[in-house]
Amino acid sequence: MELALYTPALGFYEQRGKPIGRQGDFFTSVSVGPLFGELLACQFSQWLDNLPASRPIIAEAGAHDGQLAHDLLTALARVDPKLFARVEYWILEPSVQRRQWQNEKLAKFSRNVRWFESWTELYSFRDATGQGLTGIIFANELLDALPVHRLRWDRSEGEWREWVIIRDGAGFATSKAPPGSVVAAYGRHITTLISDQNERPLWPNVPNELLAVLPDGFTIEICPAAVAWWQQAAAALDRGWLLTLDYGLQAEDFFAPHRANGTIRAYCEHRTTTDVLARPGQQDLTAHVNFTALELAGKSSGLITDALTSQSDFLTASLRQRAKRGEMELAPEQIRQFQTLTHPDHLGRAFQVLVQSRGITAES
Repeated sequence: MELALYTPALGFYEQRGKPIGRQGDFFTSVSVGPLFGELLACQFSQWLDNLPASRPIIAEAGAHDGQLAHDLLTALARVDPKLFARVEYWILEPSVQRRQWQNEKLAKFSRNVRWFESWTELYSFRDATGQGLTGIIFANELLDALPVHRLRWDRSEGEWREWVIIRDGAGFATSKAPPGSVVAAYGRHITTLISDQNERPLWPNVPNELLAVLPDGFTIEICPAAVAWWQQAAAALDRGWLLTLDYGLQAEDFFAPHRANGTIRAYCEHRTTTDVLARPGQQDLTAHVNFTALELAGKSSGLITDALTSQSDFLTASLRQRAKRGEMELAPEQIRQFQTLTHPDHLGRAFQVLVQSRGITAES
């Protein structure tokens, strides 16, 4: 999954000829139109205006071509020019290709924007300034595109076993992982993965009553990369908010009968397929985020959960913030964008929002 999406020059997200939106392979909240960035700007402005900081930071990871950053900064300059004059927009981007796209898109905001290749580089810069990161760290539709491990329930062995990708002639297939693989057997509870002597909670305990009736071969995905990302982001945040907007579920929802084959899927030209091994680099791959695992990871890092809600409810609250600033009316095109972003049959129910914070008081 990582190779198919992120290999330089070959991965799906590394190819500029892979557009997003009506003419591309899939829709995103950003491709719906600039209202999404404007509503985020309204919410972020409300948070940061009440957070004492001479240099507030908005840090985005997974900025793709920079369109959301452009929409957000454009709106922020209009709705809160005093904050815009002080804010720094940090982009965490490991890809040289995507940093180039973002730099082109954000040329007029060059005074506000700073890039970081890795969390390590960001930590070093933050520490060198003598001031922790105070502000907001966020990702939009990033964590569902991080590589996952697929686990299948083996009733005869009474444990979860990992299935891995193997070569099959000129193509690929899946096979039960051999003993000694990274996640060869999680046992009955899938509670933790030990990596570099750090415990990263990936799943709460699965009740024995559920395991007793779980069909043989029932498949779930776990994403150590997403949990690690959340903990790295939490470590970077001195005071403020950490949030993600993404496809996802809470842990118990992964065990719904209609998800017996897991949630990983591919998108190509607005068609969904479960043949995720076909056309590597030519189709988008995604798996639902486990918001329970992220919430546990944040709490283990000292964060407090402020909200775990639908995108519909989150953006509706942001629209109220917009109204409080005196912008009561939406233009007809904005109404259409808002409906797409919030309607249950479009993006409103499919996307969830997790917001956690550190050092925020009722007065903040």
